[in-house]
Amino acid sequence: MSLILRTFGESHGALVGGVLEGVPAGLKIDMDYLQVEVNKRKSVNRFTTPRQEEDKLEVVSGVFEGVSTGAPIGLLVHNKNIRSQDYDNLKESFRPGHADFTTFAKYGIRDHRGGGRSSARESVIKVGAGGVAKLLLKEVGIEIESGLFSVGGVEAQELNFTHAQQSPIFSLDPRLQGAQEEAILQAQKSGDSLGGVVLVRAHGRALLGLGEFADRLDARLAYSLMGLNGVKGVFIGDQNAARMQGSAYNDPLGLHGFKSNHCGGVLGGFGNGAPLEIWVHFKPTSSISHTQESLTTQGEVTQLSLKGRHDPCIAIRGSVVCASLCALVLADFVLSNTHARLEQLKKNYGY
Repeated sequence: MSLILRTFGESHGALVGGVLEGVPAGLKIDMDYLQVEVNKRKSVNRFTTPRQEEDKLEVVSGVFEGVSTGAPIGLLVHNKNIRSQDYDNLKESFRPGHADFTTFAKYGIRDHRGGGRSSARESVIKVGAGGVAKLLLKEVGIEIESGLFSVGGVEAQELNFTHAQQSPIFSLDPRLQGAQEEAILQAQKSGDSLGGVVLVRAHGRALLGLGEFADRLDARLAYSLMGLNGVKGVFIGDQNAARMQGSAYNDPLGLHGFKSNHCGGVLGGFGNGAPLEIWVHFKPTSSISHTQESLTTQGEVTQLSLKGRHDPCIAIRGSVVCASLCALVLADFVLSNTHARLEQLKKNYGY
């Protein structure tokens, strides 16, 4: 991989940050645009966590006079609204559905404050870095959009990505947004949570040929998205594929491209030029206020009631992060594609 993001920091630490390596020199870094991207992920309404963070993105290296230098780009976001005392009752107990038990089993120590390193808080840096990747992708005509497809069993009947950007829950269907919102609020009112499905779509001629024989486009997208907190499944293309016949699934190819897109824009691990369609399935938020049975660090059974501030549906803000992760993957493949052919390599060196 030529574009690499490494993140650091914890949910209730001083800050979260990241280092993005491989951005070519000369890319205009629009800080206003990056902040807008980060702001999309912020909690700003009743459908998300009450934790209100400023989320001011700082670029501390790799940019000079508004342009990337080719050096690693350092990104920082300070944590300002921390209430660690909400987690005092978790010092000796494992929260069901969280990484508390597994990380303690591996390391023998854990940060109980909001999940520590296992918290989705670090995804704010992925959105900032994804913004840089989107700026790069725009240079080659690739655009990425995302939205909430389903929640609480309410599935979108139309896909309106323009509406999703204005929707408080990033709903893709303006007619069903109200029903989706009501499902979220009802779960929240009862102290429970919901899962959801996000759709990410990318389009642009430069998608054609992205991927490698040993590093498939679809495999890398799935790998990246499965690394996001709460994601339990990734599907590319027609979600009914396993129930279809080949005669219905195969996409006919005409003079002006493919006449359908059941494959979701990927064939044999390479982009086929059609829009990429990636469905991301999120589990229900693990933090709920219902009393649940669990274990203490001493192996004793306990009844656990959670406090703190939590999203009733992580898929809402997750839709923003998913688009950012896809942008990072696509930008990396765009860079690697510049030397896929010998004539491209020679042209770079003036031969």
